[in-house]
Amino acid sequence: MKADVLVIGGGLAATWTALAAAQAGGDVVLVDKGYCGTSGVTATAGVTHWFVEPRDHERAVAERHAHAGGLADPEQALRVLRTTWERLPTLDRYYPFPVRDGEPDRTNNVRGPEYLRAMRGLVHRAGVRILDHHPALELLLRPDGSAGGAAGVRRQAGGNWQVQAGAVVLATGGTAFRSHLLGSRGNTGDGHLMAVEAGARLSGMEFSNYYTLAPAYSTMARSMTYLFGTYTDADGRVIELPSGPDRNRVLGAAMLRGPVFTTLDRAPDWVRRKMPVVQPNFLLPFTRRGIDPYTDRFEVTLLGEGTIRGVGGLVVAPDCATDVPGLFAAGDVASRVPVVGAISGGGSPNSAWAVSSGTWAGRAAVRYARGTKASPVRPIGRAGIRPGGRPATVDTTAVIDVVREELNAYDKNMFRDEAGLRRSLALLDSLWTDVEAGLTGTGRDAVTARETASLVAMGRWVKEAALRRRESLGMHWRTDRQEAAA
Repeated sequence: MKADVLVIGGGLAATWTALAAAQAGGDVVLVDKGYCGTSGVTATAGVTHWFVEPRDHERAVAERHAHAGGLADPEQALRVLRTTWERLPTLDRYYPFPVRDGEPDRTNNVRGPEYLRAMRGLVHRAGVRILDHHPALELLLRPDGSAGGAAGVRRQAGGNWQVQAGAVVLATGGTAFRSHLLGSRGNTGDGHLMAVEAGARLSGMEFSNYYTLAPAYSTMARSMTYLFGTYTDADGRVIELPSGPDRNRVLGAAMLRGPVFTTLDRAPDWVRRKMPVVQPNFLLPFTRRGIDPYTDRFEVTLLGEGTIRGVGGLVVAPDCATDVPGLFAAGDVASRVPVVGAISGGGSPNSAWAVSSGTWAGRAAVRYARGTKASPVRPIGRAGIRPGGRPATVDTTAVIDVVREELNAYDKNMFRDEAGLRRSLALLDSLWTDVEAGLTGTGRDAVTARETASLVAMGRWVKEAALRRRESLGMHWRTDRQEAAA
């Protein structure tokens, strides 16, 4: 199959990318590991956008960048606000935003499932060819080193696929390192590995340790509602929490000592009324256990969000081009450090980034594709596809369990010191040696092999970046070197 633009991914950024590319006149193919419109964390959540009146743009950026650790670029953040202001209203005909004073209120929460269903419909009507259950495994490069397509497997129909394209956009999301965060299981860093194999660079990988509260027995994580909780230890002693990012660190330290419980007793009436509307599944785990979260005490945990609400990813230019000609990146696979700095983008900036980066990447990919000519391509995937040595049996479940532990345990990823980081990196390096030398697979096993390789690679990059940044800054908390904390 051939196209002007190939979009890899099926979530919010991927659909905005495909829509922008098709509206720019491109012949677009979108391939998704799952079913486009249900993939990724957005499909499970209530979604807000960083949507601000133009007269307040500079104030909004200044407020957010006051805590960004000096790493953010105000002009890039302003571009995000301007593009989101331009693009989000185009959804009005297809998604029923809440209405306030007779006008659509685009600052309000919207339901992720309905939002993505609307985006799939828009993409489909724009003429994009959608290939569901077509996980991409590797990029195809032209002789000049530019991206010329991708290849993968057909998860349901069987066999392989290959799409040759003038330009490729990665919108494969971040990874939560299999923390059990709802909606994140398929987010394994595949796009990052594909891009790095082609020569792209990463940035901000040390800022990959954002955590979100959830009931201890559930994957249902939500940040906002838990702001209204009273937290206690196993003996019922109240845990005093500061405001801001230190809040999760205090809770994480308490969880290392023992179980932590909460009651969402301080949630105002408007929150209690709103949650069943914007995210009905939030209450489901409680309902199943007969718990009223606003009056009953229940145990909580912190689920790692890795590079999803962390901000590390591929380095991109203002038009979302990577270092590899013809290869673009949109959404969480790209670094969001220029937009939010060393702190988490959280929900609304990440959604606005998905809208804006998808728009920029889609349009730029079409422009690039128009300047390309038909050329032979070659697949370049290595780890998990083409072993460097004799193919060998690798216990992928055991490997992923190690990655999950090293990239999610509070005492290894939330609280960092040099000795611990070096131990983690040595362990991951050892796994990488085995994966690179012997791991491969066919059919569905090929997907597992590649996901395993991607998770190990991502883990190594996070630990390496965390070692290099010796001071505490934003999400990156060094217990041995705190003198330069943001």
